[in-house]
Amino acid sequence: MLNDIRIALIHYPVLGKDGKIVSSAVTNLDVHDIARTARSYGIRKYYIVTNLPAQQEVVKTVLNYWVEGAGREYNISRTEALKLVELKSYIEDVLDAIKQDTGKEPLLFFTSAKKRPNSISYKEGAEIIRKTERPVLILFGTSWGMPQELVDMCHYVLEPVREKSDYNHLSVRAAAAIIIDRLIGEEV
Repeated sequence: MLNDIRIALIHYPVLGKDGKIVSSAVTNLDVHDIARTARSYGIRKYYIVTNLPAQQEVVKTVLNYWVEGAGREYNISRTEALKLVELKSYIEDVLDAIKQDTGKEPLLFFTSAKKRPNSISYKEGAEIIRKTERPVLILFGTSWGMPQELVDMCHYVLEPVREKSDYNHLSVRAAAAIIIDRLIGEEV
């Protein structure tokens, strides 16, 4: 179902460099650029998941400026994209919001820069998305990636972007744009 794809940028829980669970910092560029990709590809909602009040304030400040404040007058296209953003503290809050909105549990896709067991191709993922009657939620991690507990929550794990390259260190906003394009293409 291409008309109910949602994405989540996970800042908690994510892995730190030492492999321990941490909360990562929100970046202004990720808020803007992923929202613009989401709007361009007909994504229904872009959730930013952070449990830290100070990081939530960063997101609220950006959204207030562009959705309610002077940014709206400056660039209405940016406003249109940022209206898709919804701030949540935890992934469970995202799942609850989708269930309340649709009455259905979302089909979850995990993304990673690392090859994982049983990962599926983008072609397979695109076919699953087109056939399902459930809302789709694609998770994107920050920092050193998402922990196993989030892999275990997901129904599918997508193959990495540029898995065979000798340099695999895309920004999450670049990876999100590539993955969304591979899954949706020009169909919306």
